[in-house]
Amino acid sequence: MKFPSKTVRFDGRFVMHRNGYLESPTIAYETWGELNGKGDNAVIIFTGLSPSAHAASTPGNPSAGWWEDMIGSGLPLDSDRFFVICINSLGSCFGSTGPASINPETGNRYRLAFPTLSLEDVAEGGFEVIRQLGIEKVHTTIGCSMGGMSALAFCIRHPQLGGRLLSISSAARALPFSIAIRSLQREMIVKDPKWAGGNYDVADPPVVGQRLARKLGMMTYRSPREWEYRFGRERISLEMHSDEMFFGDFAVESYLETHANRFTGQFDANCYLYLSRASDLFDLAEHGGSLKAGFSKLALDSAMVIGVETDLLFPIRQQQELADGLSVVVSDVEFVPLDCIKGHDSFLVDMDAFRPVISRFFR
Repeated sequence: MKFPSKTVRFDGRFVMHRNGYLESPTIAYETWGELNGKGDNAVIIFTGLSPSAHAASTPGNPSAGWWEDMIGSGLPLDSDRFFVICINSLGSCFGSTGPASINPETGNRYRLAFPTLSLEDVAEGGFEVIRQLGIEKVHTTIGCSMGGMSALAFCIRHPQLGGRLLSISSAARALPFSIAIRSLQREMIVKDPKWAGGNYDVADPPVVGQRLARKLGMMTYRSPREWEYRFGRERISLEMHSDEMFFGDFAVESYLETHANRFTGQFDANCYLYLSRASDLFDLAEHGGSLKAGFSKLALDSAMVIGVETDLLFPIRQQQELADGLSVVVSDVEFVPLDCIKGHDSFLVDMDAFRPVISRFFR
């Protein structure tokens, strides 16, 4: 995968939210459109755990992005109207400094010497990008999945930027179910012998652990309803080896295998571990001692919260709770529940449902 073509470098020590620091880290980003004369049309996007900043095609990278049908001329995030900026999370492996990066103080990869990562650090990485771009006001901050929590942290830590918030399939903090799933995913990776305490050969990473973690993830990213409709009990005919005799009969198993193999090798294992844990650690209540106190630190003009009825990872009741919390301190809040069958991934794959809603928000 191509890294984003643009980066900013933090000058000096970047102090992490929980402990430690990074020496002059890099934050990668991509942009669409142009900043207007008033400097008030910037839209910033924080991503989920695994996407890069390449949300849509650009002249420098014409390959389709993960939100290709949402960003561009005439699309909901209209590049003729807005200056759209997508941030690659600090801790990722797609251009921003993360565990797979070289530590300038040692000349070696950070690996597990990378400090504890928080989504507040991801938010500060986004702030550094817009600071170096000379942006003093943000029109809208958008966060999808994990990115919704990063967006909340961004808006709380920098209320002077104002603007609006669009939270998509996210939450103010993770539920025990989501924490349990991610914990098991992380354990699958670290129990792979090739993980080697984080010191794996980058040319021979812990593929088995990553594949299993991805399969478990896919089971929470989509919905049982979709799979019943899409696969039913359809079987596949394959010649099986002895170590495969207990799995691989059904089409849904083949689907999981395909997605696992596609993901493995693209994302660094240690980066995945750090970002996954950061998702669990985030809690809006830490910003003041309670959720109410955390929400009170916001200074937004309006907000929209979009959730999906079939989302297992960030269930719809969490979206309602988020909207209710925002409503106490933000005068204009809209909660939009969508009856999509594709679960948590709907914001990536069901554009027909999301485009009209997001277009209305930006009108």
